[in-house]
Amino acid sequence: MRVLLTGATGVVGTELAHQLRATAAARGRPLDLVPVSRRGEHTVHWRMGTEPPPAELTGHWDVVVHAAASTRWTLGRDQAVAANLDPLRAVLALADRDTHLVQVSTAYVGGDRNPEDLRGTEFEGYRNGYEWSKARCEDLARAHHPGPLTLVRPPLVVGRRTTGEIARFSGPYTMLQALVSGTAAVVVGDPAGHAEISPVDEVAAVLTAAVLDAPPERPRTEVIAAGPDSLDLDTLLDVICTTLNDFRAAHGAAPVARPPLVPVDSWNRFFLPLSDQYLSPIQSQAVKLLAMFQSYTSMRRPFTPTWKVPDPAAAMAASVHHWATRRPHLALARPQPWTLLGPGRPGTAAT
Repeated sequence: MRVLLTGATGVVGTELAHQLRATAAARGRPLDLVPVSRRGEHTVHWRMGTEPPPAELTGHWDVVVHAAASTRWTLGRDQAVAANLDPLRAVLALADRDTHLVQVSTAYVGGDRNPEDLRGTEFEGYRNGYEWSKARCEDLARAHHPGPLTLVRPPLVVGRRTTGEIARFSGPYTMLQALVSGTAAVVVGDPAGHAEISPVDEVAAVLTAAVLDAPPERPRTEVIAAGPDSLDLDTLLDVICTTLNDFRAAHGAAPVARPPLVPVDSWNRFFLPLSDQYLSPIQSQAVKLLAMFQSYTSMRRPFTPTWKVPDPAAAMAASVHHWATRRPHLALARPQPWTLLGPGRPGTAAT
């Protein structure tokens, strides 16, 4: 079986390559896995969408797993097209009607859409350019791939279920550093809102099954989520703070305070307009960065999973503990309280 894997050095791609090789070997399945990335060791280097494919990528592919993507939530529309749609077009040119395309999407192309939510008007109701581009990628794959198609939609991805290990700390890990450093003076969101996460090894398990099992006769969509058993924001914050403070206590550090929760509407309408003039540039940047999590931790309805994530609280705790173990200088740091500036005064970092 000849398999092309794009995004092979990313969070999902790294885990998938490891799990796919191990599972194929256990099943006695011959596997010719060709990993592709823009950079990195032991991969074929290809800037998809901006240059022709290397010679190593010619010929028939039994399966193409397209996991490469820019996941930045700050992408503008043109940036999102160049970062995610153009690379998919280049990948589709390598596939034929006998190629099973496995496209890694995001669970957030589904669920509620609100044109007033963040940059929703610009992106047709989607929360940001990343989500919008992923939805358009699904449309592109359905319209232009002539062969079998599987769309896999993970939520926010954290570390492996039991160990918390992950190739790179990104996405939700930004919140951990903000909590410990003190830049997250508040957490904005609905305390009862659903917060969907999945361990990276469970995302890789869904993808591994898609690659090694028989391809679907018609396009199939896999949604990875805890559904009605997903964490709410209040519980998620408790899990994070409890795990961090257990680690800090074991190393003789004082606990971090659990920041207060402010509802999204109250924050956007009252707190932020009144306080923005008093924030330093660093504080303002931190507020805007954390605001990108509002929609991901305040979903009114959970997703309906085809692959159910069990006990997301335990998975989150393992991920937080692993992060703290690998980043002790951050996890054990002394939080710096916010220092507000007077209106019209030049902004400086909080001390």
